[in-house]
Amino acid sequence: MKKIIWIFVVVLAVAGAGPVTSQAQVVDPELQQLLDTLAPEETVKVLVQFSERIDLKTFQRQSRGQVKGQLRRALITALKDQSAKSRKGVMAFLKGKAIQVAPLWITNGLAVTASKAVIEALAAQPGIDSIRLDGQILTSDAAAYSSAYTGAPEWNLDAIGAPQLWNLGHTGSGRVVALMDTGVDANHDDLAPRWRGGSNSWFDPNGEHATPYDGDGHGTRTLGVMVGGDATGTAIGVAPGARWIAVKMFNDAGAAAYSVIHLGFQWLLDPDGDATTDDAPDVVNNSWGYGQQANTCFTEFQPDIQVLKAADIAVVFAAGNGGPYPSTSESPANYPESFAVGAIDDTGTVHASSSRGPSVCDGTVYPEVVAPGVGVKTTDLTFGGVFPSESIYVSGTSIAAPQVAAAMILLRDAFPQAHVDALEAALKTTAMDLGAAGPDNDSGYGLIDLMQSYQVLEQTLPVCTDADGDGYFSQAECGPVPDCNDNDPSIHPGAPEVKHDAIDQDCNGFDLTIDILGAVYTASSGQLNVAATSDLGKDAALELAGHGPMSWSRKKAVWSISVGNLAVDPGSVTVRGVEGDTTLATTVDTGSSGGGNGGGGKGKNK
Repeated sequence: MKKIIWIFVVVLAVAGAGPVTSQAQVVDPELQQLLDTLAPEETVKVLVQFSERIDLKTFQRQSRGQVKGQLRRALITALKDQSAKSRKGVMAFLKGKAIQVAPLWITNGLAVTASKAVIEALAAQPGIDSIRLDGQILTSDAAAYSSAYTGAPEWNLDAIGAPQLWNLGHTGSGRVVALMDTGVDANHDDLAPRWRGGSNSWFDPNGEHATPYDGDGHGTRTLGVMVGGDATGTAIGVAPGARWIAVKMFNDAGAAAYSVIHLGFQWLLDPDGDATTDDAPDVVNNSWGYGQQANTCFTEFQPDIQVLKAADIAVVFAAGNGGPYPSTSESPANYPESFAVGAIDDTGTVHASSSRGPSVCDGTVYPEVVAPGVGVKTTDLTFGGVFPSESIYVSGTSIAAPQVAAAMILLRDAFPQAHVDALEAALKTTAMDLGAAGPDNDSGYGLIDLMQSYQVLEQTLPVCTDADGDGYFSQAECGPVPDCNDNDPSIHPGAPEVKHDAIDQDCNGFDLTIDILGAVYTASSGQLNVAATSDLGKDAALELAGHGPMSWSRKKAVWSISVGNLAVDPGSVTVRGVEGDTTLATTVDTGSSGGGNGGGGKGKNK
């Protein structure tokens, strides 16, 4: 079998002037050891990461409130703009040299496939901070194993109190759960009708399957206990009213490269690639981990998870199957930002294989909570739909974690204004204590109790009014930005603006009046010229997304900017200011005149 070499390159562009990083400091020792064995032309896979980072605290809110489109839009836009700016010089260097380059804007990096010679030359480029190997995680590290069981199939649902919330009308309707796993067998009668569907609901970063597929079964089994119905003969899913989307992070050979996992997290933040639409999930379940290095804090994916949490997406991880020994926490479950789940049986006993704490990353209790994880009935592979209601009993923390992820969906259904921090706190503080009094490193805070969590949230969260039913509240304490008109569902934070109508549809305090007069890309010189106007004149504070502030001409009453050395036509440009933003397709000038402010037209409202 041909050996695949995975390399992780991290490029850090330090803001402002600073010392130049030497090549020896850039190349990680493990990578250097590999490079020393390769010929100059041998190809390696790498990731590139830039040092500039978005201050996520800018986008963090209080633990109460509902994060909707506006906050996520701002976060995604900031991340993408920063990435475009940071990678500009490196992309120019890699043009014609690299086999493949993929932006990882969620962490301000790149995934690159190039020769040893190119990697070594890349390490010498200004602004690069580090280059490291891109390893992989195997499905064997995420296994939920089959088991026989003679108890009631739905014992796990009763154990956490899911039916009690169903009886109150909360089944997860209108909410979305995401899966990062081996894929999904969408032929199953319990899963097919619950897929959100469309191009923004399935992602295979390995490029092997354009539609939902699972050749392993692990992902299908974890999803069943989240959203499954009763096609198998009994109710199996904690949130049967929810919809699902999925990332098939493991390829058909059972491996997931770090670069692929980064792409998966990135997709979850913006599944359709359009920051103006909020199609991210409420929670993502991760029944996988870096089990090869138990009791190690491997921070490779911590920046991704920090971004998802800033976007109010809960991130649940299986604690791992490294027990019964203490200090067997594994990454990424042991990150402070992750919510780790251990497994118990139907007697309330922590299963022997369930990993124990404390967390090696920060010394806190590990796992956070436990859930049923022994002899749990769930969906299984249908073999192409031949057995559309196939079921299986499985055990392991892989099957316990998705029940907690789905529990968060039920609570978010009941309290849409609840921030993820409030959901996590409610689950921990109301959990049924197991063993000695207080949280411990076997069962965490204990077995989750959904009804108790519901009651705590009901008593502690503010009363929020949404008179027009648009999903935004009139009270400031219920969201990042209050609805400025709670009597009109077309007016709310993040709503599409109608230009020049004197109405502030998106509640940002301004009507949108920005018009792009022209955006011309001159192919011969690689120069882009953009001109725009606004009713606010010099107070509009216009900038070209990804390139910075535009210049104001008082005489012409026009904002303009000229950007040089662009390798390719960007296709479109976005101009933003205090009012919002507008996008216009570029006009390509194939001559050598240097372009101008032609190509007029109205931009697309965003």
